[in-house]
Amino acid sequence: MKRYAYFISDGTGITAEMLGNSLLAQFESIEFERVTYPYVDSAEKARKVVEEINRNSADEAVAIIFDTIINKSIRAIMDDAIGLKIDIFGAFLDPMEKALRVESSYSVGKSHSAKDTGYLNRIESINFALANDDGGRNRHYKEADVILVGVSRCGKTPTCLYLAMQFGIKAANYPLTEDDMESMNLPAALAPYRKKLFGLTIDPDRLAAIRNERRANSRYASLKQCYHEVDEVEQLYQREQIPFISTTDRSIEEISTRIMAETGLHRRMRS
Repeated sequence: MKRYAYFISDGTGITAEMLGNSLLAQFESIEFERVTYPYVDSAEKARKVVEEINRNSADEAVAIIFDTIINKSIRAIMDDAIGLKIDIFGAFLDPMEKALRVESSYSVGKSHSAKDTGYLNRIESINFALANDDGGRNRHYKEADVILVGVSRCGKTPTCLYLAMQFGIKAANYPLTEDDMESMNLPAALAPYRKKLFGLTIDPDRLAAIRNERRANSRYASLKQCYHEVDEVEQLYQREQIPFISTTDRSIEEISTRIMAETGLHRRMRS
């Protein structure tokens, strides 16, 4: 039976979604209808949300309600919602206050403030990833924390953007072509930055399927071409001692975290 999962916040709702979805992912057998209500920052908005939740409630399929509401009067209204209520901030702030012997500020939006140095790092890193995507520019490679290399459509661009958004990492990417592989050497644009390189590879069958969505029935998407490119690029990684991982069965989150761990890079999200 489908269940409703609500993410409610008087801020952006990002924290409620991130933690809530991580918990829901542990229950693969259940289908969840996910609904997010950000900026529930007035009594009127809170009452409307409670009415919506209660309309969709069923005894046999109780709603799961994740919230990061700070305002106590709004929280009191939310208590009328029917379902399993998970107060994310309350669950952690109370014991932290006791351990630290100081009260928290109870400020909305603290983790996503535009004045936060980490936020500014993230925006700068996103701009860097977009400006240095697909090998279009390489004069800024000296500023890069990491340069992802690999064949076309192996996941370089989304990984660069995730590294920027979640870790504040300046990641560039460079597509390795047939010409690069035939030369048996690193492209000249990459040679000075060998220590920053990290390779991505992918199962050839999966690569062919992805490329066929973009350019069906082409040489570029043919299984033979995909096997050839993947084989050549993996030989290049081994020959040049470039660390690499396969993206075939891994999420962007796992790929990015593994890159962070294997390169020794550190999150640059806070001052």
